[in-house]
Amino acid sequence: MKFILYPVFALLLMISGWDQSGAQSTTQPIEIHAKRFSFEPAEITIYKGETVKLDLTSDDVAHSLVVEGLNINAPMTKGHVTEISVTPDKTGDFKGKCGRFCGTGHGSMRFVVHVVQR
Repeated sequence: MKFILYPVFALLLMISGWDQSGAQSTTQPIEIHAKRFSFEPAEITIYKGETVKLDLTSDDVAHSLVVEGLNINAPMTKGHVTEISVTPDKTGDFKGKCGRFCGTGHGSMRFVVHVVQR
């Protein structure tokens, strides 16, 4: 029985995301804030084929984050976190912008996602 339980236990540890040392592997979400008339940070770098969680928040009025090359189109409302996941399937620099008119400086709200190979 001892020999049967160990492989099952090891399999459960692998599925749950725990490595052999007992430390859990997690990827921290990337926080992105929008405010008139910028994103903070204005650029991020992520890896091809790896899922990353983005936590999007507006600090003032309604905005949205649009990155057409990565199929991102997410609303951002004041004080509320919008959580999205992205798994890029190609490398490159993908330009983003605010997709909701937010005032006279709206056109200057730019964002860049750099997708690189690990």
